[in-house]
Formats: sequence, structure tokens, C-alpha cells
Amino acid sequence: MTAVHDQKLTRLDEFMVERGLTELWFLRPANFAWLTGGGDSTVDRAADVGVAALGYDGDAVRALTSNNEADRFCAEELPSAVPVETFDWYESSLEEAVARASTDRAGADVPTVPGLDLVDASRLRLPFTEPDRRVLERAGRATADAVETVARDVSPDDTEYAAAGRLRDELWRRGLESPVVLVGGAERSQRHRHFTPTDEPLGEYALLTVVAVERGVNIAVTRTVDFDAPSWLRERHDDASHVAVTAIAATREAATTGGGTAADVFAEIRRAYAAVGWEDEWRRHHQGGAIGFESREWTATPSADAPVEAPAPYAWNPTVRGAKAEDTVLVSSDGVDVVTDTGSWPTAAYEAVDSDLRIDLPVPLSR
Repeated sequence: MTAVHDQKLTRLDEFMVERGLTELWFLRPANFAWLTGGGDSTVDRAADVGVAALGYDGDAVRALTSNNEADRFCAEELPSAVPVETFDWYESSLEEAVARASTDRAGADVPTVPGLDLVDASRLRLPFTEPDRRVLERAGRATADAVETVARDVSPDDTEYAAAGRLRDELWRRGLESPVVLVGGAERSQRHRHFTPTDEPLGEYALLTVVAVERGVNIAVTRTVDFDAPSWLRERHDDASHVAVTAIAATREAATTGGGTAADVFAEIRRAYAAVGWEDEWRRHHQGGAIGFESREWTATPSADAPVEAPAPYAWNPTVRGAKAEDTVLVSSDGVDVVTDTGSWPTAAYEAVDSDLRIDLPVPLSR
């Protein structure tokens, strides 16, 4: 693992000056992964706080963890230049240990550290640095390949549970964690936008959705497999895909002109739904947003003021009554890169509403 990237330390320096802090502590796994370039501080995936923390005082980064975790963190999770301080595991919690180790006027990214100011460091994680972009691009192809492998293998009689199990297996084979695995058969994907798997058979078609993680970087992707679907499936999929490209075009515009917000993109998404004949469909599910070291760094809403930045990854996920379009794209000064495009899945060209952007996106695979 390489040293902490200077570009990230510069962001921390500016952040501390703005808030009058002398030290920052990161206990949340997303921030730990971002600052270390992929270090994993989690043991319990359901916990908001990892088992190690990172402190930065404007000069250097240091780690703090319990004595039973220190050797592993030195060997596997931290850049070699980051020193590790320890406390006895039976002595206190990580939060209490951070409070003892911190300086005056320190801030922490969780509210449970006694005496430290709570700070929201989420916006530090965007835009992406070049090393993070390389992880994103590698993980994007690997995630899509895992989903497409399963989509080519499942059958109408398979249950949603069985398909979900195969998805997790294929992701693990590629070194990817799988915090989100959704499988919706023909019946349930029409009723629900978050189709958590059940023992229902897939039936006429299926939607396979995952969020996978490599070195802290999240990737979102959905693929549709058509066994004997009604004709409206492709029509609705095409409508959702036009909305997705419109969202990408609006993201590119907001990021490259400067000053654009998530609400600006959301306004274009609403307009696109109306243009394809589904005016109120956006009300039935969130539309996605920026992705990165969280499954969504922010989600677009009518009033969201998060800045739209580049280079940064975005995952828009419009739905139209049983159909869904979702890929992860990198928006940069060079243009738009669909990082979940494997080159081996059928695609079609989709145009944005009232924009010159045209992108090849996946279509349902007929089996």
C-alpha cells in the first residue's frame, strides 16, 4: 500500500483551517478507506465505527487501534509510513481511546467521541484522485462481469434467493464485497423498487442489482435478463435508459461549468421522465447520485445542494414500473466513461432529452 496521497492531505489542511481545528479523527470505515487508499477498518459490517481510527494534525497521519488488531493493520491495512498507536482492548472503546489521544480543538467524524467536535467529512472524498480512479475503473468492470456472468446462467425456475447467492459468490471470486444484492423476478420487480430477494421464482424476466466494493470504492450496476418477458419490458427499459442518459448529461454540464448542484441534475431528471411519458414516476424511487466511498455519497432530491464535481463517479438508477437502468459512470474533463461496460453485454445507443449526449447502455439480455 502506497503512502497517503498528498492531494488528500491538502484537502484535510484546508478543511481544518475552515473549521478552526487542530486535528481530525476518522473512525468511519468510508473515511478510513478514503484516506489510506483502500484500508479496511471493519470487522462487523453492520457497525458505523471500525476497529481503528486515523488522526491527522496537519503534519502526519497516525492510526489508533486495540492491541489485538495492531499487527494486522500494520501488515495489511495501512501505508507503511503510518505509525500505529495501541490501547488494550479490555481497557476502553475506540471512541474513548481517541478522546484520550486527541489534542485540543479536535474534530471527529462520529458523534460518540467525548469532547470532540462532530465534523462531516463526506465532501472531502470528492472529486476522485487518480489512484482512486484506477480502483474505480478496475472494480467497475469486475462488478459488471460478475453480474453478467450470473445473468447468463440463471433460469426462470431459479428463486431470487438462489440468484442472489450466485451473485455474492461471483463477486467474492473477484475480490469484491457485496453490501447490496437485490434480485427481482418478473412479479416482484413490478411491485417493488428495492426487491430484496425471496424464495419466489424469477419467472418471465429478472432484474439483478448489486453494489460491490473494492478497496473502499463502491460500484452500482443493474442487469436485466429476459426469458419470455412482455413487450413492454423493453419499452420501459428504453424509457428508463433515456432518463439515465439525461441525468448523465446534466451531471456533465453541472460539473464542467461549475456551480451546479444535485438539485439541478434532479430537475433535468424530472423533465426527462415527463418527456418519455412517465411524469410522476420519479416519485416512486430515489434516482441515485454521486457514488464513491459510500453506496451514494449523496442522493439527488429537489432541494439537494451537494456540489456536482469532476472527476467523480455517479450512479443514476431511474426505474419505470418493472424496468430499471443503472450503471456507474466516471464524469471528468475528458468526458463520460461507463466504467461498468464490459464490452460483452448487448447495448443500444440512448440519447439524452434535449442534449447532444448519446451513450451506449445495456439492454435486457434475451435468453
